[in-house]
Amino acid sequence: MRSACSPPRTAVNRLALLIATVGGVGHAPLAPGTVASAITALALGFLTPSRAMLLVVVLAVILIGTWAAQDAERSLGSKDPGAIVIDEVAGMAVSVLAVPLTPAVLAVAFVLFRVFDIVKPYPANELQRLRGGVGVMIDDLVAGVYALLLVLAARALLSWP
Repeated sequence: MRSACSPPRTAVNRLALLIATVGGVGHAPLAPGTVASAITALALGFLTPSRAMLLVVVLAVILIGTWAAQDAERSLGSKDPGAIVIDEVAGMAVSVLAVPLTPAVLAVAFVLFRVFDIVKPYPANELQRLRGGVGVMIDDLVAGVYALLLVLAARALLSWP
């Protein structure tokens, strides 16, 4: 295995690393996962894609992110290194997949997603042990689903917009 300081060997490795770190966001000096999640929430708030478009984007991020995360793990020489944050992008987007992209919803979904991503309630804690890109991505996708379910419940119970 190569050391964490070794540069990727090929253009494909560099592309995977660029995607996995979301253009270098994963190298933020403090809480790169939170930074990537916040950037995702802000981008969704500004772009306000339709649900259909958001679904397409989420599926593309999951597929491309899984490949990129797997390749980046090899390039960085460790299992799910903190620099890989494409999983936070996917999870944050999942957390708002079926709700209006209002500032309040995005803020609540962001907080809930980060809590679930950090705490990793079952089955996220077990699924993250899977190897490769799937293991990198799956716990954040579960965290996103948990956050989405709570946002949907809050909207239903509280008649929240």
